[in-house]
Amino acid sequence: MKKLIMMISFALVIGACGNKKEKGTELTGSISIDGSGTVFPVSEAVAEEFLKVEPKVKVTVGESGTGGGFKKFATGVTDISDASREIKDTEIALCKENGIEYIQLTVALDGISVVVNKENTWAKTMTTEELKKLWKPNSTVNKWSDIRADWPNEEIHLYGPNTSHGTYDFFTEVIMGESGASRTDYNAVSDYNVAVQGIEKDTYALGYFGLSYYEENKEKLGVVGIDNGNGAVLPSIETVSSNEYAPLSRSLFIFVNKKSAQRPEVQKFINFYLDNAPQLSKEVGYVPMPQSGYEEQKAAFNKVLVQ
Repeated sequence: MKKLIMMISFALVIGACGNKKEKGTELTGSISIDGSGTVFPVSEAVAEEFLKVEPKVKVTVGESGTGGGFKKFATGVTDISDASREIKDTEIALCKENGIEYIQLTVALDGISVVVNKENTWAKTMTTEELKKLWKPNSTVNKWSDIRADWPNEEIHLYGPNTSHGTYDFFTEVIMGESGASRTDYNAVSDYNVAVQGIEKDTYALGYFGLSYYEENKEKLGVVGIDNGNGAVLPSIETVSSNEYAPLSRSLFIFVNKKSAQRPEVQKFINFYLDNAPQLSKEVGYVPMPQSGYEEQKAAFNKVLVQ
């Protein structure tokens, strides 16, 4: 009996040591992410799933726009910056000035949706030239009939991202041929949900934002097919993936601070992000890359860790 008690006690000690060791392998720390409102739904979804795996790592995800995110990232405030466009020369210079080295990773593909009110029965399609005429600096288009004579002689009310958003930069670059070239007399929003609500309530409204926001609200909004010279194409996961939805298809990125990447919680988060981005990006309305694309991004990231 005494021998049995000793054996049980020994087993409990071993078990306790084993549990202590397992507990010690759990990651802790915090990861800060900010930037693109377009990439935000992907990063938020990844962060929520990561919390289930590493509950002691605090991941905060903000959405101050691509430009706003780069300002924080370039001064060392954040570990990761979400971006819906390439980094600008001025932002690269600010990173260098502050000693911030980074790696750029592609996490998904996206299309910019041009949306209207559900009661809009006329603007089913628009050409890229008509979009340019509508959105160019000092545009004289004030009514729907200014775009096409047989459209309503009613004032058009415009919604779009403010200048801190990468969506604004990308849209103006591909439609106007110059990043930042845009009329200014429109409802410039920082939160795309404000645009959704405004267009939903206004028969004569039109706006643009990322595909996921349309997908989330397709019961409330109408979408315009875009004709780039080869017939009108509606934005969808399929047309963005095939690049048929041109020229309003694009890549979405995350930028990772190389110094932050040396921390184990950041390393695991980025690998988790790239492993789960194909499924999660699709769930929130974006287009995943081919699997080989994610493998390339993982290889590029992990190569940085051994440099």
